[in-house]
Amino acid sequence: MTFTVYLAGQIHDDWRGEVEKKAKDSGLDLNFVGPQTNHDLSDDIGENVLGKQPSDYFRDDAASSINNFRTSVLMNKADFVIALYGEKYKQWNTTMDATTAINLGKPLIIIRPESAIHALKELSNKANVTVETVDQAVEVIKYIYK
Repeated sequence: MTFTVYLAGQIHDDWRGEVEKKAKDSGLDLNFVGPQTNHDLSDDIGENVLGKQPSDYFRDDAASSINNFRTSVLMNKADFVIALYGEKYKQWNTTMDATTAINLGKPLIIIRPESAIHALKELSNKANVTVETVDQAVEVIKYIYK
């Protein structure tokens, strides 16, 4: 059985690669999708498609509409979502993606550090599962196959 997993979260380190490697090492048959992880392309896509914008506001707005379109298409195809909250980066996009998953009725695993328990308590309560490590998230997925 193959599942498609949307990996939501910050794009500044290779946590997605860690999830993918651990899933593969565990023999899980998963197809991974997610947001555009090329930061420059994500920021530039609006102007790449629509041309030069008159200000940063319109540049960001154009890019956001295309990035949101991508997220909507890929998340709708996903069987479930993993949203990672790290210690280092602001997590607005992660929260938007996790909320989208909840609103779509997509099963959701949140990975968040112990330091974020209080800040994410309401969101964690809406998720199906909340864990603190990638290893724990992979164990949850392995349980599906048992």
